[in-house]
Amino acid sequence: MKNKEHTRQVRDTVVKKFKAGFGYKKISQALNIPRSTVQAIILKWKEYQTTANLPRPGRPSKLSAHTRRRLIRDAAKRPMITLDELQRSTAEVGDSVHRTTISRILHTSGLYGRVARRKPFLKVIHKKCCLKFATSHLGDTPNMWKKVLWSDGNNAKRYVWRKSNTAHHPEHTIPTVKHGGGSIMVWACFSSAGTGKMVKIDGKMDGAKYRTILEENLMESAKDLRLGRRFVFQQDNDPKHRAKSTME
Repeated sequence: MKNKEHTRQVRDTVVKKFKAGFGYKKISQALNIPRSTVQAIILKWKEYQTTANLPRPGRPSKLSAHTRRRLIRDAAKRPMITLDELQRSTAEVGDSVHRTTISRILHTSGLYGRVARRKPFLKVIHKKCCLKFATSHLGDTPNMWKKVLWSDGNNAKRYVWRKSNTAHHPEHTIPTVKHGGGSIMVWACFSSAGTGKMVKIDGKMDGAKYRTILEENLMESAKDLRLGRRFVFQQDNDPKHRAKSTME
């Protein structure tokens, strides 16, 4: 049942008595209204300096509380679910709403669409090798790292629904494998001085294609970044990278 709304005159009287030094209890007794109502009127007056009715919020939600909870639950359990999929699932139960409405509902629970971080799919032995590499270079100077040219390939972006500070949780990342293809793949390189060439890869990467990319872009990138002739080219242990023909 909707609570009774007091007249503007009553609300003004409450504020007037409060200004005169009356406490909540005495105002409540004098006007025969609940103390909680007196408190609400005073708090509203303190914040907005008025006893008038404030503009109401927007129109009521198109979705029931049950449907809203289900949307939030689905996005939390399946972080990579798309707005189109969520929209179809609500339509199946008779609730037809726009994608932006669904997005706003997820935002109220702290879930936002973010680009999923890509992490290499690493076995235990890979992780041990990474740790060994890192510890072996602990004593390297900043000047040494300035001479390193890093390279990698990547696929198109994928979004996930997640809360703040959860970017690296396993369910919010995409394991990557050796040049597994994708809608868009690129090869690029960078150093402490900036980024080098970026090359779009058509089709699946193989050894010959990788060597062609290096021949056409590696030295030119090093020149653009002013690394000099004696620089270190750093790449991962993909078999195509370690092939004898590539190392030559």
